[in-house]
Amino acid sequence: MFKRRLFCILATITLALSLPCTALGAGNGSEDNYWYYSDVYNAGKDDGYVYDNPIKEDDPHYGWKLGRFVISGFTENKEGETPVFLKNVGDEVKLTFELQQDLNALDGDENKKVIVDKKGYDEHFQVKKTNFGRGALIVKQTDYQNDSTEPQVYTDYLKGVEKGAETKVQLFEEGDYEVTLNYTVESPGVAIWSKQTDYHIHFKFKVRNSNTMAFLFDTETGEELFNGQVTPNGFRIDTAGSHYLEINVKKEILNEARDGLVEDTRFNRSATDGSRFTDPGIYTVTIRNPSTNEEPTTKVIYVGDDDLLKASVANGMSVSEVQKQLDEGATVAEDGTLIQASSGFDSLVESVSDSDSSDQADSNSPKKSIFAVRPVFIVLLILAIIFAIFRARRGGEKK
Repeated sequence: MFKRRLFCILATITLALSLPCTALGAGNGSEDNYWYYSDVYNAGKDDGYVYDNPIKEDDPHYGWKLGRFVISGFTENKEGETPVFLKNVGDEVKLTFELQQDLNALDGDENKKVIVDKKGYDEHFQVKKTNFGRGALIVKQTDYQNDSTEPQVYTDYLKGVEKGAETKVQLFEEGDYEVTLNYTVESPGVAIWSKQTDYHIHFKFKVRNSNTMAFLFDTETGEELFNGQVTPNGFRIDTAGSHYLEINVKKEILNEARDGLVEDTRFNRSATDGSRFTDPGIYTVTIRNPSTNEEPTTKVIYVGDDDLLKASVANGMSVSEVQKQLDEGATVAEDGTLIQASSGFDSLVESVSDSDSSDQADSNSPKKSIFAVRPVFIVLLILAIIFAIFRARRGGEKK
C-alpha cells in the first residue's frame, strides 16, 4: 500500500513540473488570422490607371466586386491608415487573390466582361506601355532603408483563373508593400458601340516582426550575453533580422570618488544591427518595437575588469552596497558573483544559481538566491524526504 502511495506522489510531482512547459508550447493562432480587401475604383480610360474615382450608380461596376485580396499567416493586425501585420518566428505572411466573378459574364451579364488591355501602363508605378492582358497585378516593396524595389508586374494575371479560385501571389517578410490589380471592363455603350472602362484595386500594408528582442554577443568569444552579465572584451548587437526596432544605448562610468555612477551624456546614442561597444563602462541597452504597445526590453552589460562594477552589474546592487560587502571581506568572482567570506553555504547557493544563467535573459536584474535552483534539485529533495519517511516506517514495523 505504501509503495502505491509513493508512486502516486511521484507521478503527481512529475505532472506538476511538466505543466508550465506544456503551456509554453501553445500555438499563436496565426493560421486563423485573415484580412480582406476588395475596394475598387474607377481609373478612367487609357489614363495610366491613375484615378481613384468612386463607383457611382451609373457605373458598369456598380453593385458588384471582381474579387478580393486576402492576407493571412500573421499573428496580429495593427489597424490604421496603413495596416501593420505582425509576425512571429515561423509565421508566413502571404497574399492571395480570390476571384468572385466569371470574367466573361460579370455580375451575371454576358455583355460585361474583362477584356485584354493591349496598351496598358501604370502612371503611379511608372510601368511603361505593355500588353497587360486580362488584368495586371503590380507589387512594390520598400525596405527598412527606404530602398524601393522595381515593381513586379504580373501581366494577364486573371487569364485562366476560374470563379471561386484562390491564387497565391507571394510570401512577405518585413517591409512596406503596395499592391494594385489593374483591369479593363467592356460593357454596353451607345447604340452598337461598346464602352470600355479601366478599374483598379489598390492598397498598402506593412509587415513587421513582433518581437522586442535584440541579442548581445561577446565581440571576442561570440558567446551570447544576457542581462546582468560582464565581459572584458565588449559586445555587439544582433537584431536577428528585425530591422525596425528602436535601440538606445546609455553608458555609465564610475565617479572619481568610486562611490557611485555618473552618466556619460556625450556617449548616449541610438544603435542598430551590428553596432559594437568595447570601451569600459556599464551599458544599458533599451529595445523598443514601434509597431507594438509592448514594454521595452532592457539589458545591462558591464564591459571592463573593475571588480566593483562587475559585482554591481552581476548582482543588481549599487556601487556603495558592493563596496560594503567588499569591506566585510567578500571577494568577486570572474563573472562578478560576490563570494562571502563568512559562509561557504552562500557561495554554494550562488554557484548553483549561476548554472542556470539563461533564466536571467528576460529579467532586469540577476537572481542570486536558492530559489533559482532548477526543478530537478527540488525533485531530489522531495525524494530524499520520502525515502527517509519510508525507512522510518519500515523500522517501526520491525519493532
